Order: sequence, then C-alpha cells, then structure tokens
Amino acid sequence: MTKPLSLFWFIPTQGDGTYVGTDVGHRPADYGYLREVATAVDRLGFEGVLLPTGKGCEESWIVATALATATERLKFLVALRPGVTSPAFAARQAAALDRISGGRLLLNVVVGGDAAELAGDGVFLDHDARYDQAAEFLTVWRRMLSGETVDFEGRHLTAKGAELAFPPVQTPHPPLWFGGSSDAAIDLAADQTEVYLSWGEPVEQVAEKIARVKTAAARRGRTLRFGLRIHLIVRETAEEAGAAADRLISKVSDEAIAATQAKVAQSDSVGQQRMTALHGGRRDRLEIAPNLWAGLGLVRKGAGTALVGDPAAVAERLREYQAVGIDTIIASGYPHLEESYKVAELLFSELGIGPARRGAHGTIAGEFGVRAQDRRAATS
Repeated sequence: MTKPLSLFWFIPTQGDGTYVGTDVGHRPADYGYLREVATAVDRLGFEGVLLPTGKGCEESWIVATALATATERLKFLVALRPGVTSPAFAARQAAALDRISGGRLLLNVVVGGDAAELAGDGVFLDHDARYDQAAEFLTVWRRMLSGETVDFEGRHLTAKGAELAFPPVQTPHPPLWFGGSSDAAIDLAADQTEVYLSWGEPVEQVAEKIARVKTAAARRGRTLRFGLRIHLIVRETAEEAGAAADRLISKVSDEAIAATQAKVAQSDSVGQQRMTALHGGRRDRLEIAPNLWAGLGLVRKGAGTALVGDPAAVAERLREYQAVGIDTIIASGYPHLEESYKVAELLFSELGIGPARRGAHGTIAGEFGVRAQDRRAATS
C-alpha cells in the first residue's frame, strides 16, 4: 500500500489576505495571527510548516522559536542562509532550536537569487560562486552538528576548532531540505541535503528534474527524498474552485503585474525563470496543465502555481506527482488560516490523511449529523 503524502502548510510571515496583488483585505504578519495559523495547522494534523525568508518577511528563526512553544507536533522548516552568517553560529542556532522544539526542526537551505537583496545582506558573489560557498558552509555545519571539532580551510570560508557544546536532538543533524534548478544547485543537493524541493511545475517537468537529481545523487552513493511547493484552491465543486481562483486575483492591476515581472526578471534563479516561463506574465496563459493554474505567479515571486479543483481532482493531480517521486507537499492558500481548514476538511480524506485528534464529545443530533440511535428512533 502506498504511504500517504506528507502535507505541510505555510506560515505567511510576509502578510496574508483574501486577495493578492492589493492591500484590500490585507492581514499584517503580527505574531498573534501567525500563532493562530500555526496552532490551527497543528490541531488539524498537518505534519509541518514552511517559514519563508527575505527582507519582506518576519525573521524565520525568531518566529519559528516562538511558534514552537505554542504547538505540540508541528515541524518547522526554517531557512538556513549560507551566505548571510557563519556556519558555526548557524550550527549553534540549529542545535538550540532543535532542543527547544523537541526535535521538530528542519532546515531549508536558501542560497538566494535576488542580487539586490543579497547585496543588502552583504553577499556579492555570482550565482555559481554562491553555491561553492554554500557547499563549504554546509560541510562545516554538518560536521559540527555531528559532534566533530572542525578545522576547515576553503576558498570562501575558514574555521579552526569549531565545535558545539550542546548537541541537537536529531542525529546526526536536523534534516537539510533544498530547492534549486541549476546544475550548481543540483550538485549541492546531491552532495549535502536529504530532501529536494521543486516548485509546482507540470508533472512532466518535475519528473525530469527528479530524474536529474536522482542521477546526481546516485553518482555520489546517496539517495534523496522529494517534495513539492504549491498552492491549493480546493472547493466542493470545480466551479466553486475556479471562481475562488478568479476572485483571488480579481483586484490585481496591470501595473502590479508589470512591477512584479520586472523584479523577477532581475533574478538569476533558474527555478524562478522556469516559473515565469509558465505564464510569461500574461493573464491569458494561466491554465498550464489539468487543474494547474499560474495566476499567483503574476504578482508573487517563487512558488506561483496552484492546483485548483474539487477534492477528487486535486487529490488525483497530487497522486500524479507522488507517482514520479514526490512524498511531501508544502501547500498554502489565501488567507492561510481559513484555507488550512478547507484543505483539511475537503482533501485529507481523499489523500488518506487522518485527523490529528478527534473530539472527546459527541455532536448535537440534527445540527452536526444524526446518531445511529436517533435514526432507529425515527423509524421505529
């Protein structure tokens, strides 16, 4: 029997809302709201959450630490930025958060693709040099988390006597996740990470990328797991789902699209280039595959596609990704609080995902269903 997909959700540390591309209905990323999303997702039975990174987001490590103390089972996929800090400092952070969360930390390696944002963080390396530096960083980081005292001298980084006084809960270290579509990125994934992530491209393109990563990993005697980052718009009927997708971008202006597309055009991220090519910034090219819709990519960097449809159709599309090697879905929807409930209520049973808890009390007969004894009474 095929194991059910692992389903993660998204913590909107950049803000949230009913619409994208507008400030109408905007919800600020204050801690109270982020905690609402996290505790709802924890209770509903999602396995974990992704926290984004960047200058437009609340700092992911601080937010994850706060949310870890407010949740019980939820895993936290937090950005590890090789170019922004030292491997020894990052190792101490990771070990501390892994202990505070009781072993619920996952690390998302982010090398970065926005030159202006990287410059603000003091990173001025070109694309391939950033990946060379990341490889050195992760070499030191992994050895420290594994309990070694590290002496290392590379082209970009040097460490002498680097060690941890307090180890992580997970051994040899919290798992490393990573997404990137360039040759340099795939080499880094194959060498250093445990889970490779792709954005929501058509199944055939994701399958081709997975094959490349598997081949690269096999050359190194390694195997990886695979995840998909995508949005979900699930409703009881296909018509309702399509209307919800249209409504989500109904307040997007041509100026907002032009501004976003001009910004993403400056990125040297191959993954971003692949995302943009799916729709080309055009409103008339949003249906790119069955149930796969690119409307979010008009005004959103990074993951810009959504699966749109009724529960059976969306589950079928997700199983197609599963068939080519995906075992984890990192999903999201606007607004993230309400959409987490819709996904759990409509999609979990289709995917064979059970609820985290069942209430200890029953329901009021008639209002939330009819109990067996009430049916018998009605027919006696």
